[in-house]
Amino acid sequence: MKSSSRLLRRIIGSMQSSPRTGRFPRSFLGLLITGFMLVALPLVAALLWSAWNTELLAKRGTRAVLNAAEAARASRSLVNLSGSIERLANQIAVQPDTELLADLARAHAGFGQVAAELLKLQLDGEQIAALNRTIARERALHEMLTDAPSGTRPDQNAVLTQAHELAESAAGVVAISHLVADRGVERLQTNAVEVRQHLVSLIGLAAAWALGNALVLARVIARPIAQLDRAIRRLGRADFRHPIRVSGPADLAQLGERLDWLRRRLTELEAEKGRFLQHLSHDLKTPLTVLREGAELLHDQVAGPLVPQQRQVVAMLRENSIKLQTMIEDLLDYQRTLHSAATLDAESVALEPLLRETVQAHGLEASAKGQRLVVEAAPALLWADPSKLRSVVDNLVGNAIKFTPPGGTITVLGREGAGDVQIDVIDTGPGVPAEERDAVFDAFFRGRAGAAGRGHGTGLGLAIARDFVKAHGGHIEVVPAAPGGHFRVALPKRPGATLAEGAM
Repeated sequence: MKSSSRLLRRIIGSMQSSPRTGRFPRSFLGLLITGFMLVALPLVAALLWSAWNTELLAKRGTRAVLNAAEAARASRSLVNLSGSIERLANQIAVQPDTELLADLARAHAGFGQVAAELLKLQLDGEQIAALNRTIARERALHEMLTDAPSGTRPDQNAVLTQAHELAESAAGVVAISHLVADRGVERLQTNAVEVRQHLVSLIGLAAAWALGNALVLARVIARPIAQLDRAIRRLGRADFRHPIRVSGPADLAQLGERLDWLRRRLTELEAEKGRFLQHLSHDLKTPLTVLREGAELLHDQVAGPLVPQQRQVVAMLRENSIKLQTMIEDLLDYQRTLHSAATLDAESVALEPLLRETVQAHGLEASAKGQRLVVEAAPALLWADPSKLRSVVDNLVGNAIKFTPPGGTITVLGREGAGDVQIDVIDTGPGVPAEERDAVFDAFFRGRAGAAGRGHGTGLGLAIARDFVKAHGGHIEVVPAAPGGHFRVALPKRPGATLAEGAM
């Protein structure tokens, strides 16, 4: 009992208005219960009305059956009594007798009692008139027999005529019982038709009311859920510019406030991370620059000639300082990329010139390894950020050159589809193993080829390419190829399909 009362108090408390939103219940549970009550109330009312009218029809049917049975019993009694009165009247008309008059008096009293019972039934005007005529004839016959002077006999012909008319009237009363039953059935049928029509109308109104309230409730519930969904998606895209506000029940509004607190906290963390990277860049680049300059001076033998062992040590120092500086710059570039991927400076871009310019920038690097660069592009137009799209192609081509052996070929294809543009970068290198095709786009992933020393880098190029492609609303994938690597980028041609624009 205590647990039930606590649950009831919780439900009632949840249905109170929220002090923050006013028109909403205080909690999401209260909103659901209120909506359910609004939807179910007319249906329950229709059900109760139907049950009440069904019970009423049953009671009317019972009364009609009892009324018909009573009418049949009373009419049969009336016929029997009229027959007895007719026989007694005939006997009295022939030979008056005190005992016969006593029997007549008892029959007369019984006839009056039965007639009174019939008059209490639900009769119409015609039935009442017929019954009154029968009563009048019985009374006239009784007066004719009892009012005759002592020692005289009533007119036998008049008595016979009056008795015959009484019998005919009594027979007509029998028909009244049948009419009572028939009209009772008719009234029940009429009431049943009326109840059915009213019930259909009530169910239609209740269904319309329930549907309308269900639609309103769905919209009221969907609005804060959609606001929460948009807020969480923006947080997932590292878009912390828009404040988070959720309208609705107090618990959902409080959840929105907590998400907004999380947004502010993430903004602070991003700012702290940016300051940390700036300080890290400054604190590392300054001694690293000195280290590189010293290594260059030693390599150029400014301080004096070096023996072969010393030149090997200087070469190792110079190479690794360059590698370290490159890794630091790549890391800083990747952090800047994460912030810039959420926004696009999109415009109409011609695919072919962009591909040729980007590939041409790698010409010297490819020539140094004896590699051949091939560009085949269709004159297609797409809506994109040219600098980010150039970065995507640059990373893919650079990755292909890195893993393609000397003398290999890198092919860049640009094709136009029905609703998108595809860019394929194909090389004759070792390719991407099947188990690495999903992880190859993760940040800092190098794979077996990178770990084996075939490519030197931080593993950020493909991660940057993936983020920029997603910002355009496209996708990037590894296409199985044997031999060689094959990367495919698909970008929508229309500006409305970009993810970054959809997030604004």
